[in-house]
Amino acid sequence: MITRARASALIFGGTVLGSIRVPGRAQMMTALRVAVLPIESAAEAFYAKDMGFFASAGIDADIQQMQATNAIAAALVSGALDVGYVTVDVLAITHTKNIPLVAIAPANEYASPITQQSMALVLPANSIIRQAKDLNGKTVAISTLNGFARTAPSVWLDQNGGDSTSVKFVEIPFPAMPAALDAGRVDAAWVAEPFLTVARKSGHVLGYGADGIGKHFLLATWCVTPQWAKDHPDLVTRFATVIHTTAVWANDNAAKSGDILAKYTKIDPAVIATMARVHYADQLTPSLMQPLIDVSAKYNGFTTFPARELLYAPSR
Repeated sequence: MITRARASALIFGGTVLGSIRVPGRAQMMTALRVAVLPIESAAEAFYAKDMGFFASAGIDADIQQMQATNAIAAALVSGALDVGYVTVDVLAITHTKNIPLVAIAPANEYASPITQQSMALVLPANSIIRQAKDLNGKTVAISTLNGFARTAPSVWLDQNGGDSTSVKFVEIPFPAMPAALDAGRVDAAWVAEPFLTVARKSGHVLGYGADGIGKHFLLATWCVTPQWAKDHPDLVTRFATVIHTTAVWANDNAAKSGDILAKYTKIDPAVIATMARVHYADQLTPSLMQPLIDVSAKYNGFTTFPARELLYAPSR
């Protein structure tokens, strides 16, 4: 068995749909350990629990909050978790390391212009930087040194006249980025909501979004190990169905989902009311996974591959 620590070291060195089944009186609720990040991107699990979608499908979800998707991936492989929120680029990297993870449902997607202002390069208020090339040789804060948090600003810099290879990226948690900017410890920061709304109050934006990767692509998925999926085919179907129902509901109910988001993540409701909100995909579409796989291959030094290789394929 690959241990959680070993998996973490290795990583970084069409959903099945149907109606949700209401469990009968004699049916036992199935326990499911689900890992998320404490941000809106992974909040479908919170919505599904609060709205009763999990319960209606006979699922007793134990939702565990973690700080990075590579840690979630490692915990899945070690057997510490059943299902987890994993970004497409991290899933791609695990695949190239022959670490067994597969996607069973889509999570959030990037859909410009709807979600374009949910992420940005932010500068201190007194910065003299005016364009991408002005950041060459400078220091940029990102939430993690691996994955999308580094790839997205690198793409923006390179496509707007800068040179990402000359930039020094440093890891700083999102909540600490505004203070790092104000103190001059970094020249810029790649910030995502809900922290972007706060950062803009004391700084200004150099560039928004990830259009350089694509106008529309899948950012993350809900993943399991192939063996877990093989051992729990009915639960895979039930979970995927709940996520589909939740995505449709959340995209149409911003006010109610905002209340639930504040409840579970402790994000200020006033921030939620004004920030750019997440959009959830309702289909696990390979073509929408491919853009992030391709750009991740370029920036992380592996050969790209078809997105279908990352999807769970039930044996027939």
